[in-house]
Amino acid sequence: MLPKKKREARNMENETEETERFFSVELKSKADLTNVTLANGSHDSVLVEGTLGELVQAMFVEDMILEIVGTKGTLRINLKAKELKSPEKAEAREVK
Repeated sequence: MLPKKKREARNMENETEETERFFSVELKSKADLTNVTLANGSHDSVLVEGTLGELVQAMFVEDMILEIVGTKGTLRINLKAKELKSPEKAEAREVK
């Protein structure tokens, strides 16, 4: 059986088109989740906020999952290193 990280990477790869991005957040405690908002208005927006704690490491797993590990949790998103833009080239965009 594959390790958990490799299974998640394969699952994310198999379940998505190249244009979509999926993420997962795994927190060690519910206390580290500070806000979850499910809007009930005309927009179907969702806001999830919390803390991963102090940064332990940030790396790419199998060149397709950016994994940010903190003392209180882990954030994973299917993103390749070549898709990152340098700050001077990136444009600030707000999700609407």
